Amino acid sequence: MGPQALNDRISQHYHMPNLATAILQALQESGKNPNRLDVKDLAPVDQFHTGGRHATLELAQRAGIDASSKVLDLGGGLGGSARTLAAEFGCEVTVLDLTPVYAQTGALLTRRCGLEHKVRFVTGNALQPPFPAASFDLVWLQHCSMNIADKARLFGEIALLLRPGGRLALHEVVAHSNRPPHFPLPWAAEPGSSFLQPAEDMRTLLAAAGLTEAAWLDASTAAARWFRNRLASLPDPLPPLGLQLLLGDRFRPALENMLRNLEEGRIAVVAAVLERA
Repeated sequence: MGPQALNDRISQHYHMPNLATAILQALQESGKNPNRLDVKDLAPVDQFHTGGRHATLELAQRAGIDASSKVLDLGGGLGGSARTLAAEFGCEVTVLDLTPVYAQTGALLTRRCGLEHKVRFVTGNALQPPFPAASFDLVWLQHCSMNIADKARLFGEIALLLRPGGRLALHEVVAHSNRPPHFPLPWAAEPGSSFLQPAEDMRTLLAAAGLTEAAWLDASTAAARWFRNRLASLPDPLPPLGLQLLLGDRFRPALENMLRNLEEGRIAVVAAVLERA
């Protein structure tokens, strides 16, 4: 499969028709004013990664983000992390995502939060980022690399986009054994769209791109606990606002498989901060 066909397949995986309308309706049904939102109102649907909002804030603190930071969120989806960073730290964030409906919906939600002056959305490919070299103080990579086969190029592009002394904040799912994961998963319904890499291979490629580790930790135990708690606390029926709006019928099986894969040692979750010389 060629690169464009693969990109189309991945974008289609995330595409949900009438997504903005569905989210706004779910917000209203949840007792929120969809015309005047707080960033936290969107957390059930826009924190599309392990650990939710807490993991975003934890990584941001580890990365040392402040109001002066110019941040690029690669594969930032609806912009949940970007809006959280902008609201909590006052920084400017650019979200680059492959899926047009995510960028369009994310921009709408950002306006409803009153953060359009801090967060902007661009539709594009992380392997061909439409930005000049040395444009950013920090690149944010949170549950994005699983859909990207050419990680050497990804990390090379990230290094080019960072200013000297700039940092990469990374929170990713990685392979943990030779046993393939169970599907569907949040980022892929089947193996052809999933490109997990062992953590040690990832660290080698990051170093080759000129990125030096400031912090690296295995967050798998916390991730398994988070999925276990999420699954145990899911009400029936589900509340209007949640990740089921993004995953549809795959929602519960995807969460169950994340937990199963973590418990069986098929995948791991890592968090790291790296610096460009």
